[in-house]
Amino acid sequence: MKIRLPNILRKKQIVLFVFFVFANFGFAQNNSKIEIGTIDSISSRILNENRKIWVHLPGSAQNTGFAKQKYPVVYVLDGDAHFSSVVGIIEQLSEINGNTNCPEMIVIGITNTNRTRDLTPTHSDVDPPFVPENLSEQSGGGEKFTNFLEKELIPYIEGKYPTAPYKTLIGHSFGGLTVMNILTNHTFLFNSYIAIDPSMWWNHDQFLKETTKKLTNKNLAGISLFLGAANTMDDSMDLIKVKKDTTLFTRHIRSILSLNDFLKQNKKSNLNYEYKYYNEDDHGSVPLIATYDGLRFIFKFNKLILSIPEKMNFDKAVLSKMEKHYDEVSKHLGYKVSMPESTVNAYGYQALGKKDMELAGYLFKMNAANYPQSPNVHDSLGDFYEASGDKKNAIAGYEKALLLDKNFAEATAKLEKLRK
Repeated sequence: MKIRLPNILRKKQIVLFVFFVFANFGFAQNNSKIEIGTIDSISSRILNENRKIWVHLPGSAQNTGFAKQKYPVVYVLDGDAHFSSVVGIIEQLSEINGNTNCPEMIVIGITNTNRTRDLTPTHSDVDPPFVPENLSEQSGGGEKFTNFLEKELIPYIEGKYPTAPYKTLIGHSFGGLTVMNILTNHTFLFNSYIAIDPSMWWNHDQFLKETTKKLTNKNLAGISLFLGAANTMDDSMDLIKVKKDTTLFTRHIRSILSLNDFLKQNKKSNLNYEYKYYNEDDHGSVPLIATYDGLRFIFKFNKLILSIPEKMNFDKAVLSKMEKHYDEVSKHLGYKVSMPESTVNAYGYQALGKKDMELAGYLFKMNAANYPQSPNVHDSLGDFYEASGDKKNAIAGYEKALLLDKNFAEATAKLEKLRK
């Protein structure tokens, strides 16, 4: 079960629509429980084990009466630690209060069985105190784990859930190390990456050296990376002093700063890149805020900015602005993204209420073209035709809604009334 259903912008409730634009709160309950996802599993031949995965679907995926959608996917390493916070951030940025800071997305939490094995890309010799003997012995299974992602997990998710082609990978610490390994050596497995305080010192700093060498001449056009660094220095250090330091316990932050220096200078890679240092956060607290900032950076093209007058007085100029916006969103994501069904539906009724039949007709017909399998859009189109005095097409709209959903009660009642 999922945690919440979005407030559906229903038809003639124009006043309520304005309310929902500014206060789209709510959640769905399953009896006495509030749930944010389901536990799935996959039997991996590559890893020779059964792997549990945690799955969150957006609230709109549970809508009845509306068209089924497909969603970008966010894969979260150390899923058992970060799944709930990532889900919360994405819901806040994509659903609550009408926010469009990022798309509604499916979240896949990849839980651990042997974290050291899977999230270290190469073997490392003993390197005290960071890599004791037992950790060294388990290390180096990262390429096998990546093979599991590419050949088993991603195809499984794409075969079972309503996924769109755009994929993001998020990782912290060893997870951030894995993010950088996949970006470097399997670049196009994901479209965007968030590496949070990654352990770039891995294998006596050899991983950092190999990463910068491989990325020097690599074209990363179309790829986005957000790199977040925590404050892991003592009070005697700052970002200038630490770069000159050679002590053991500053290796972690020095390696990240070196990576950032390289990425900033390597302009020819065409990487869409942003870095942020979190002075007030340590290694343990940084994932939450860095995930938020990373998603805001990667999906900054997704935010639709409309003024209050534009929201309340929708007209052809606002429609043109929205159409251009979703054309740009489509270009960034690499597939067609239509204006949201519920939004167009609400604006259609707003136009209908103002007797702007030309705009209302355009909106309802556009919705029917974009979401032909939605009972709701055909029911709404029927309402438009009925208001226009076109009884024949009104009946056809309601019949189409019932053909797609025989239990669509609103269409049934309207159809009975028109046939009397």
